[in-house]
Amino acid sequence: MPILGRSSVLPRKEVTDNSFEQEVLQANGRVLVDFWAEWCGPCRMLAPTIDAIADEHSSVVSVVKVNVDDNPATAATFGLKGIPTLILFTEGKEVERIVGAAGKDTIVRAIAKHATLESTEKQVA
Repeated sequence: MPILGRSSVLPRKEVTDNSFEQEVLQANGRVLVDFWAEWCGPCRMLAPTIDAIADEHSSVVSVVKVNVDDNPATAATFGLKGIPTLILFTEGKEVERIVGAAGKDTIVRAIAKHATLESTEKQVA
């Protein structure tokens, strides 16, 4: 329950050019990276959706954000053409990319698809 009007959703972790490799590429499991900028209207509209996904699906995926204005090297490394861009990484590898302000269902399906594939692969092995 929110206290004094504050949201119960924890703020998403901010990842930088310097911390991206450790926080995302070397991470175990799934990491959803939200590439955004302060001036980007669609990014601001998408933020509550991403926060909700981070809160509701924390056992399945870690969610971090990268401000592309403050971290241009990471944005360039992944060839971003527009924002918002969401990239899902599994064990440090890009497995899904969503460009634009996608709906919550679309984002959750992308995460679930890869969670299901991984659990199937582990059962077969």
